[in-house]
Formats: sequence, structure tokens, C-alpha cells
Amino acid sequence: MLKNMGTEYFNVSKKLLPLHTTVPSVAVGTLEARSIIQSTRYVARHKERRVSIYEAEALKVDPRNKQVTIADLSDIKGDVNNMTIPYDILVYAVGAETQTFGIPGVKEHSCFLKELPDAEKLRERVMDCIESAAFPDQSEAEVDRLMHMIVVGGGPTGVEFSGELHDFIKDDLRSWYPELADKLKITLVEALPNVLPMFSRELIQYTESTFKEQNIEVLTKTMVKEVKDKTVVVKNDKGQIEELPYGLLVWAAGNVSRPITRDLMAQLPQHQTNRRGLLVDDYLRLLGVNDVYAIGDCTATSYAPTAQVATQQGRYLARLLGQLAKKEALEKKLAELRGERSGLPEGPEGKAKNNAEEIESVVKQLNKASKIRPFHYSHQGSLAYIGSDKAIADLPFFNGNFASGGVATFLFWRSAYVSSLFSLRNRTLVMSDWLKVKLFGR
Repeated sequence: MLKNMGTEYFNVSKKLLPLHTTVPSVAVGTLEARSIIQSTRYVARHKERRVSIYEAEALKVDPRNKQVTIADLSDIKGDVNNMTIPYDILVYAVGAETQTFGIPGVKEHSCFLKELPDAEKLRERVMDCIESAAFPDQSEAEVDRLMHMIVVGGGPTGVEFSGELHDFIKDDLRSWYPELADKLKITLVEALPNVLPMFSRELIQYTESTFKEQNIEVLTKTMVKEVKDKTVVVKNDKGQIEELPYGLLVWAAGNVSRPITRDLMAQLPQHQTNRRGLLVDDYLRLLGVNDVYAIGDCTATSYAPTAQVATQQGRYLARLLGQLAKKEALEKKLAELRGERSGLPEGPEGKAKNNAEEIESVVKQLNKASKIRPFHYSHQGSLAYIGSDKAIADLPFFNGNFASGGVATFLFWRSAYVSSLFSLRNRTLVMSDWLKVKLFGR
């Protein structure tokens, strides 16, 4: 949003956040973390007015007093590490955190795959499991446990990580650990009847058949009941309880509102009645207050919680705020012109005539700026990588959908991935990473 927002009408304060797309590739070393992030300072460097950037965490939003409380939660702090910032307009885009459904042991024993630090931690844990399995005199049963990677959640994140992990085994693990490569087992657990429910039936079947060829076991209609230190308790599709040993468990099973979002909802109980997230109107304005706008995963809308939706919302809101600011400036200018006209002498000539023409021009601009359109989401399709240089795509085509899968779709997926990155720097680094992996491995 900040990239598309002109600052000629605004002073902007923003938390420093890395801008990144999907992170499963970072977890196995296909991409480096620095390749897919971009500092917001890079965005703000050429803005017309000052943009204040604070690396801090927002702790509380007070919509009545129009204040946000932030704190520096980093390891190194100064004497001042928290403050309250007043605002005129607040854009609320804090996202969501991983949903654990209150299942015992998930937070303690699982690795999440929501943000970039999760991917970096996961990358280390994958190698820890492999190195521990390679330790001398390890029992056969313990090696099998350590080399069993379970992924919970059959959405795009879980499916893409399973595919990336398979590529890591096929392309790199066989060279480094030939004695362990055949022992690594990947299991994808999904509570619904099939993976990737947002895709067409044809592509779901294609994904499941591809996973079968890659020896990735898919357990659908299987619910996790408890996660223990070395095993996970599940209820399978036959209603039976079984315990699966694992070395690494990756949890990618949905979103839930962050504590700051739940606190904000509690302050507006009459308007914020949806437990899934914040309710907004057609202009992305938070119900219950007029000067707070919310976008992304923190909202409860009819749209899927995807980066594609959040990106379009951010671009729309940047245009909307610019339009509102321009409208306010034109109203002020019109009032000044009318005030000047009242003090001019009567007559058809001179300054009075020029003033009337200028008023007419401003009125036309004001009428145009007053035509504010509601947000409309345009679905550009869904893409997912499934391993072995294959991807699937479900794209809108005239009045229907075009579904494809395979190597050609993988090339299209990569081109779409690169085009969605933030800057030329990101695109160059990502393509360099892909080339390095192809030539030298992960």
C-alpha cells in the first residue's frame, strides 16, 4: 500500500516489516531469506513528505482516543522502548497468526510456516533431524522416526512445502546422505476430504496422483487430536485413533486473529460481531469507527485470506485515501475562492470573471473526486507448486476456468512468482538463487 500511496497529502508512520511472498522455498534452501524481503525504508526513500518508520510491535489500538501504543520488543533496547502515537487515519494490516484449534501440544512441539523467521527455524530443524539420524549407532526405529516429516494442513502452504521438501530429498539429500535418502518419509495430514479445496477437482486429483508418484503419503479426513514430543495422535478416516512417530511436524492449518485484533474487536462489541476477524464496509472502513481502515488476513470478508486479496486491497486503499485527501483540499480551495469572490467589485470584466471560471473548474474537479467507488476484488487465479518441477494453475477464462498442471505450468508459476516480487533487486536475487540451486544444489 505504501508503495502506491502518494504522500503529498499525508505524513506517514509505519512499523518496519519485511515484504515477502510465500516462504516454503526458504525452509529447504531453494531461496535465501534476503532474496524475498524488502525493507519499508526502501519504499519510503523517494516519497514527497517524511515517512517515519519504527521497528516495533503494536500492542494496542484505542479508536476512541485515536492512539496506537507500540513497543520495541527486540533483544537490544534503548532507554525509551515504548510510546503512544496519535493518528488521524489508521490503516490496520497486522495479518493473522497460525490457528492451533486448542489442540494440546501444537504450540510446544510444532514448527509453524507463517512468517520468514518460521521458515529459517524450520530449515535448521530439518537439518537437525537428518544429522541426528546420521549419528552413529542410532537404532533403526529411531532413524525412521527422525526421518519422518509430517505436514499438517492441505492448503497451498502445506502442499508447497511438501513439494519443496521432496525436491530437497531428490536433488540434494541423495548426494549428501545416500544411506538416509530412501528413509526420509513425508506425510501430509488434512482434516477435509481432499487437499487444496480452492482448486478444481481435476487439479486436486492431479496433485494427489503426483504426490503418490513422489512417495508423499496424503492422509485426508484425518484429524490431529494431540501432539506429543515424538508422536502425533490422529483420528483417521475410519474413526480409529493412531499414533504416528515423527522427527519434524510442520503446522500449516489456518489462521486466527492476533490478540491486538481481538482487543480491538472487544472495544467495538456492537459492530464487531464476527469472531473470524474485523468487519469492514465496502470501502474497507472498520465498522464502528470512521477513521480506521482494515485490510488483509485480519478482516472477516467473503474473500479468501490470500496475498492476492491483500495486495488489491492495499492498492485500492492507497487510491481511496489519495482521493479523499484531494477532495478535502479542493473543498478548502473552493471555500477560499468563494470568499475572495464575495469581496470583489461587481461587473462582468476583470478579476470577478476570472474568479468565476476558476470556481467552475474547481467544482468540476470536486465532483470527480467525490465519486468514490467501493472495493471490488478481481480474482486472477490460483497457483501452487507441487514438486518435481511441476505446478498447478486454476485461472479465470472468459466465463469459466482454465485448469492446467505440469512442467509448463511450473514455468508460468515461476514467472508469476517473479513478477509479484517487490523490486528489481528481489527479482534478480530470486533468479540468481534458482540458478545457483540448479548448478550447485541447495
